[in-house]
Amino acid sequence: MGSAKNLVYSLAAVLGMVAVLVLIVPRVSSVSGPPVDVHATAVDVQERTGWPIVEPVGLPEGWTATSARYTVTTGGFSTWHAGYQTPSGTYVAVEQTLDPNREWIASQTNRAPKVGTLEAAGRTWTMYERDTKVQNSLVDAPEGEGVLTTLITGTATFDEMKQFVETLQPVTP
Repeated sequence: MGSAKNLVYSLAAVLGMVAVLVLIVPRVSSVSGPPVDVHATAVDVQERTGWPIVEPVGLPEGWTATSARYTVTTGGFSTWHAGYQTPSGTYVAVEQTLDPNREWIASQTNRAPKVGTLEAAGRTWTMYERDTKVQNSLVDAPEGEGVLTTLITGTATFDEMKQFVETLQPVTP
């Protein structure tokens, strides 16, 4: 049988090995996904749908693409989506769909109340702000059938969203 002294020596040896492992194993400060090619995805979506979708062109340094996809969202609406991390670490996305109903807009803005309008890129955008979930949204919903509704949404400030909107250009192959 072992003594208490031997038990303490064994415990110290094991803790010493754990400490060495903790010190030598590298740790990352952030995890990033694979690069996102928004333009290639946008061209594919534009060719498949024929929609005049937009993408940001010439964003200042510090903006990082995080997602790009064409998916079915609330109410069965096919939606073009491109998401970005801003230089300040917040998030902003552009989403577009054809002839959405009010439920699609309500869902995408997280049922936030309207708080005013904002002029950007020659258009008047309706502003939505949800305090409890920190989500801001801008919506451009032109009247008429067969017209795309554009939604800018995320945790970014309205100033960052305006900067983002100013870079939106129609997708060209």
